[in-house]
Amino acid sequence: MTHISLPDTFLWGVATAGHQNEGDNSASDTWFLEHTTPSLFREPSGPACRGYEHWAADLDLAAGLGLNAFRFSVEWARVEPERGVVDPDALDHYERRVDGCLERGLAPLVTFNHFTAPHWFAADGSWTSADAPARFAEQCDRVMARFGDRIAYAVTLNEPNLEQLLQAGAKLPPEAEAVKLQMLAAAARAAGSDAYASANVIPADRQDEFQAAFTRAHRAAREAIKARRGDLPVGVSIAIADEVALPGGEERRDAKRAAVYDHWLREARDDDFIGVQNYERIVHGPDGEVTVEGELNGMGTVIAPGSLAGAVRYAHEVSRVPVLVTEHGIQTPDDAQRSAFVPAAVEELAAEVGAGTPVLGYCHWTLLDNFEWIFGYGAQLGLHTVDRDTFERHPKPSAQAYANVVRSHRQAVAAHPGN
Repeated sequence: MTHISLPDTFLWGVATAGHQNEGDNSASDTWFLEHTTPSLFREPSGPACRGYEHWAADLDLAAGLGLNAFRFSVEWARVEPERGVVDPDALDHYERRVDGCLERGLAPLVTFNHFTAPHWFAADGSWTSADAPARFAEQCDRVMARFGDRIAYAVTLNEPNLEQLLQAGAKLPPEAEAVKLQMLAAAARAAGSDAYASANVIPADRQDEFQAAFTRAHRAAREAIKARRGDLPVGVSIAIADEVALPGGEERRDAKRAAVYDHWLREARDDDFIGVQNYERIVHGPDGEVTVEGELNGMGTVIAPGSLAGAVRYAHEVSRVPVLVTEHGIQTPDDAQRSAFVPAAVEELAAEVGAGTPVLGYCHWTLLDNFEWIFGYGAQLGLHTVDRDTFERHPKPSAQAYANVVRSHRQAVAAHPGN
């Protein structure tokens, strides 16, 4: 592997998210939608992985893999469960988690919003309300005031372009959009509000409205974070596939990029980095997307380890800022696929770094098999399984495969210092 292309400051981590991992996030909009009839969510998140209780043991798992970074989100719904009511115990909890990272040699990479928001926020206009940027900035400020001096990187929003990516690629069946609208209407009635909205179930006809709203929120958050600590690197993380064009497919590829990624990549020019979250490669021909022969992942696309390097290259070309891989992985119940995929993807990423693309670090999604939003517990992306009754964590072979990648890289760096 091309380990010496990666600097000794490179961040090796895993990425997690509060609602998907912690459990019982009952003051959130997603929890409310999971319990709405009808619901687009396959099942409720319930206790998830009980990560709110077992956070220290999970940090031990990450440190045991030889990692030096850990990405997690601060759940706004826990910190401000009612409008204007702040729970100091929740802030205490996340402060302990930050300190727990540092005690184990893990750089805390903090996401200020990973899709979920408080129920009251969703029922009061959500991100499109006039005061949404100010409300989110207040949340960012209170988090920064408590432990912002100890975190390493700040991600304002997670995948604000996800719905555009899903709709551009028709990843969900048409009936899903109808259920989404019915769910949101039912949630509004149950909440006694005019409308109900949540960040990762946005109706197709509101995409432009939400993109503008997310942009305002990101800017307000960045300003609040920088006001507390000007030297803290701040960025946004976007979902980005490696869009590849066959001869004659360039126009279709470029249209997809313009519709889904380019707004945020240009926005990132005012940030310190761009977060890249890549899971697949899409191939474009003159007449549309092309099905490529080969072994498939759980998303139904061909397994392509080079997709991460391709996504990173494009993200940097447009944004002109360094890249932090905030998520990368593979949805599959076959861990042998994951064990082979991760080393191959990192090797191609290292070659891209060697070619001159600045990459700050790599976070694998995810530490544990967890709640995967509308797909519930049916999708496996973790390095560890979680017993749904006892919540015991059990490492998969891919956990060791990733640990081996990190170890061999560090050995290469030690053998060739300065390269």
